[in-house]
Amino acid sequence: MSVFLEVDHVDRIFPLANGGSYIALKNIELKIKQGEFVSLIGHSGCGKSTLLNMMAGLDRPSKGGIILEGREVTKPGPDRMVVFQNYSLLPWLTVRQNIALAVNKVLKDKSAIERKEIVQHHIDLVGLRNAADKRPGELSGGMKQRVAIGRALAIRPKLLLLDEPFGALDALTRGGLQEQLMQICEESHVTCVMVTHDVDEALLLSDRIVMLTNGPESHIGQILEVPIPRPRHRLEVVNHPNYYSMRNEMIYFLNQQKRDKRRKAKQPEKTAVPTSGKAFISRKGLEKTTLEIGFIPLTDCAPLVVAQEKGFFKKHGIEEVKLVREPSWKAIAEGVATRRLDAAQMVAGMPLAMTLGMNSSAFSSTSEISQAGVPIVTALVLSRNGNAITLNKSFYRQGVRNLADLKALISDNPQKSHVMGMVHNASMHNLILRYWLAAGGIDPDLDMTLAVISPPQMVANLKAGNIDGYCVGEPWNSRAVHENLGYVIATDLDIWAGHPEKVLGMREDWVNQNPNTHIALVKALLEACDYCDDRRHREEILGLICRPQYVGSALEYTRPGFLTAYNKGTDEIPQLLPRFNQFHFDNTNCPGRVEGLWILTQLARWGITPFPKNWVEILERVRRVDLYGEAARQLGFPDIEPDRQCFELFDRMVFNPDDPLGYLQRLTIHREIRVQEIIIDDSRSEAA
Repeated sequence: MSVFLEVDHVDRIFPLANGGSYIALKNIELKIKQGEFVSLIGHSGCGKSTLLNMMAGLDRPSKGGIILEGREVTKPGPDRMVVFQNYSLLPWLTVRQNIALAVNKVLKDKSAIERKEIVQHHIDLVGLRNAADKRPGELSGGMKQRVAIGRALAIRPKLLLLDEPFGALDALTRGGLQEQLMQICEESHVTCVMVTHDVDEALLLSDRIVMLTNGPESHIGQILEVPIPRPRHRLEVVNHPNYYSMRNEMIYFLNQQKRDKRRKAKQPEKTAVPTSGKAFISRKGLEKTTLEIGFIPLTDCAPLVVAQEKGFFKKHGIEEVKLVREPSWKAIAEGVATRRLDAAQMVAGMPLAMTLGMNSSAFSSTSEISQAGVPIVTALVLSRNGNAITLNKSFYRQGVRNLADLKALISDNPQKSHVMGMVHNASMHNLILRYWLAAGGIDPDLDMTLAVISPPQMVANLKAGNIDGYCVGEPWNSRAVHENLGYVIATDLDIWAGHPEKVLGMREDWVNQNPNTHIALVKALLEACDYCDDRRHREEILGLICRPQYVGSALEYTRPGFLTAYNKGTDEIPQLLPRFNQFHFDNTNCPGRVEGLWILTQLARWGITPFPKNWVEILERVRRVDLYGEAARQLGFPDIEPDRQCFELFDRMVFNPDDPLGYLQRLTIHREIRVQEIIIDDSRSEAA
């Protein structure tokens, strides 16, 4: 069925008296089919009614648009009708006259007899024949609401918008009207969007329930499908086997938002920052102007190097930055956790894993609630892609050209031990290597051994025969090819093109204590990322990153993939891979929550961390789309989060962001999956 109503990346921004702005809704993207009943739920102030008003044409989006049957909604119209909580009836008119007023205005092309019949039909439809000639003052609250619904349906709208239509009614009246509304909607095949606070009402009436997070920057946190067949009756719905699990899921979402609201209320209020794109933070406005930032010698540390060497840090008021070359990703994590480093280039899964308490003894298989580790946030993806899986050249001589060949070789010699190197348990190298192996029927823990090795040590270990291959970033794959020690059997473009690779990671308490410095740092690195993706600069950048204090690698094996054709060390002709090292274009830099959720599923899949039952809350705190957006707007860059939609990797297994546990259960190879609520102790994290 085609899309009937589309909410196309809508923002709603309200100006403030102090010259700043309040972002009520951010990047709302929703597609509704004809005849669907969709409910919007969330705490007060999350923008439910604002969104409904924009659908009605009573308000306009600040960005994006509302599309109804292929046409943008720019003003109110008879194809959309709103039923408000306060009925909105004219008190001096009878029931019949209130309905007739709308019918005569909208359906004026019909004859008087036809209009009269339409009015009577809808009076009967809502069961008010005996009260047709009474005025609103003579009616009960439930009867008034039935008049409002009858009037809305009488003009035959394509879209019925309901703003808490039963909120002020007693339980008995509300129940009866809900049943009537279901019957009316099924008979008239009208499309409905309803705002409600009542989870039971939403489950009874809806095909889908859209759950909105708290404002500011309220967005869609989760969408719940309601697979209960129609026509529905209340007792059948309540007795449906999935009813209470769906109800609990909605309540749990709302409780996460309530906890988030309490946490934010305790934080000191920040000065509103203008979002005009002309804002400038002076050096005196920064809380800290001397920073130490950790990195690992890899090609994709380029944004940090460029920000340093091209003056982007100083441009944004950060007077001195010391880029600290660390020996391993473990050292990076320890450096940020102990405050030795202010910030660091991190592998994409590290902020989430550190927040969840990776490898912490606090996690047990029996506990339902666990204490988290050190809260780490990222407001910026520094790079995407850039990795490859390299095997010892001996595998090539044995005919291993793809994953199936590797599986056959392992199966033919099960007694032989195979060891693969990767850089960190929370790295995309580990998660993508494991995903790739498991998709080919190879258990990465039972059929081989994965060893953590620092990136610069990969080639030496391959040469010494300590490992059979590895997954790492460049230039360490190309160096093995250059020295004829190994060949690339797959790049991450073959497995998941566009995946997040490196991110900017910082302690949450550091960000809270230094908000202006943090935004300045993100802005400097955003501009550096933009500079890196202009291929006219790549030759210059290559010279910078190959300096001894940064990557310190030779030009001849650092150039492939970054600037020139990528040589896999096989019979294949080297090809240009324009997106192999991706730093800015195609919305690279936004730390999207959907891809963060995929990382959480894979950390849980392999027993690295439990899967957080409160995953919405964890993603909100770690993947700071709001802070990325603030920095991007100040630079005049787009600030849209990637679409919240299903996606798949090379094996065509669909990841649905509204059913992460279902996705985990469909994966055939995994460790024991633990699901726990992760409680982040703010006082503990600040004292750590």
